[in-house]
Amino acid sequence: MKLHASFAALLAAFLLFAARPPAASCADAMPDSFVHIEAVIPDALLDIRYFSEHNFLGVRVDGYLAPKCILTRQAAEALAKVQKDLAPFAMTLKIYDCYRPQQAVDHFVRWAKDIDDTKTKKEFYPMVDKRNLFRDGYIARRSGHSRGSTVDLTIVPLPAPIQPPYVAGEPLVECHLPAGVRFADNSLDMGTGFDCFNELSHPENKNLGPQHRSNRLLLKTLMEKHGFRNYDKEWWHFTLNHEPYPDTYFNFPVR
Repeated sequence: MKLHASFAALLAAFLLFAARPPAASCADAMPDSFVHIEAVIPDALLDIRYFSEHNFLGVRVDGYLAPKCILTRQAAEALAKVQKDLAPFAMTLKIYDCYRPQQAVDHFVRWAKDIDDTKTKKEFYPMVDKRNLFRDGYIARRSGHSRGSTVDLTIVPLPAPIQPPYVAGEPLVECHLPAGVRFADNSLDMGTGFDCFNELSHPENKNLGPQHRSNRLLLKTLMEKHGFRNYDKEWWHFTLNHEPYPDTYFNFPVR
């Protein structure tokens, strides 16, 4: 039996649409499958760097309308188990970044292509030629963060030490220098600052001191225990192994 021509065309169009992956730029609202982290881990500390000017771009990043952490429910619930393991030892998680909209990643790419904009070089990439950021894997056109199950984080002892505020225009200090010299962070000393484009940020770097390696091992062990994997260039970066959206890059803003 032959299909009517108009019906056949309609069916073909439907099948083509159904086969397409969700478009990153279509959704402006957060899906119901995502949650704000405070709904799951109310005592986690937040230091959302891309809402501030204290990041490698030196400006607030596109798509960050509030200093919020949003994750898929699966990632947030797995992270809550990490927090539960830390609690008896008077420690807590501090989160630098969670879900990252595609528009933010696009902002990163525009910044990386502007090789004359080096105002943050001294702190975040003092030993890297900006022209090599793509080649060296520090910047990419897609990010696991946009899938909603990747998080950048560290561990803070309790009671939490005072976190010095970043003051725009203050002198920058290399992120790979020792604690007490680089920008102060109230977390356990992991050997470098967050978003430090340097080989010392690689989780398995053997040039770190024993305390740095121990602190990183603690973070990595707990995250792996609860289903996350570490990125081999960033001690702070973890992705849920069984992420619910492995091929979808969302673009709704953080708010």
